[in-house]
Amino acid sequence: MQSDVAQRFIFENTDIRGERVQLDSSLQEALAPHAYPQVIKDLLGELAAAAVLLSTTLKFEGRMTLQARSSGPVSLLMVECTNERTFRGVANWDEQLLSADSDLKALLPDGHLVITIDPNKGRRYQGLVPLEGETLADCFSSYFAQSEQLPTRFWLSCNGEQAGGFLLQALPAHKEMNAKASAARWEHVTVLAETLKDEELRGLATEELLHRLYHEEDVRLFDAEPVKYLCSCSRERTGSALMTVSPADIREMLEEQGQIDMDCQFCNTRYSFNEADISKLLGEGETRH
Repeated sequence: MQSDVAQRFIFENTDIRGERVQLDSSLQEALAPHAYPQVIKDLLGELAAAAVLLSTTLKFEGRMTLQARSSGPVSLLMVECTNERTFRGVANWDEQLLSADSDLKALLPDGHLVITIDPNKGRRYQGLVPLEGETLADCFSSYFAQSEQLPTRFWLSCNGEQAGGFLLQALPAHKEMNAKASAARWEHVTVLAETLKDEELRGLATEELLHRLYHEEDVRLFDAEPVKYLCSCSRERTGSALMTVSPADIREMLEEQGQIDMDCQFCNTRYSFNEADISKLLGEGETRH
């Protein structure tokens, strides 16, 4: 069985497309640097699957960020995904407020999720997703329904080690011009998708899953694309971030600590900068003594 893949499919002679995402070792790599509680692993895994699914609906080269914030037990959930199907994620939570059996509304009360698209070329775009559904999948489906975009439905599941995502999207009329017939077809395929079980969503191979759901339909499955965990941090990027602090404050930190340590919030990699490093970054030429 293939894992860590995204795989597109279409219903022949209709204007409906779909996408399936399975995350396995890539998700485990993303979660490994942090001691996340089970409920956080599940949420972050679902958000990672959603990010990859969303990236397949966009025609861009660049980065997309999903960032959920709330005043509740989970203050931050964030996943970055690129058009090359690489992702990374991070979460912040309050251990004392966290309850394993809490639902989405209890974990992220008054929460909202910001979708940010940063194309390599072109304008930045942001969309706001209220976290008012029972699940993250409900929230994403409602967002598309309310934002007058293409009708789109999401199904997400994660058990802390594997995550699965399933998307159906109704495209602009091209093959089926009868609006009533098109609406009936959309209802038919979405009702069948509602029968998906969590373990099937995470574990079944896409070909087997589609056969179980749509064996009476003419479905074309495209080649799988690999999905990978990749943290884009680097010493150079970290040094650039450090340079956003005033030189005086940098010098003060260096004198107090002997060196400046900066940790990547995603992968926990530590980058250390000593006197010589700071002088070089500040363009001071020779190292101070």
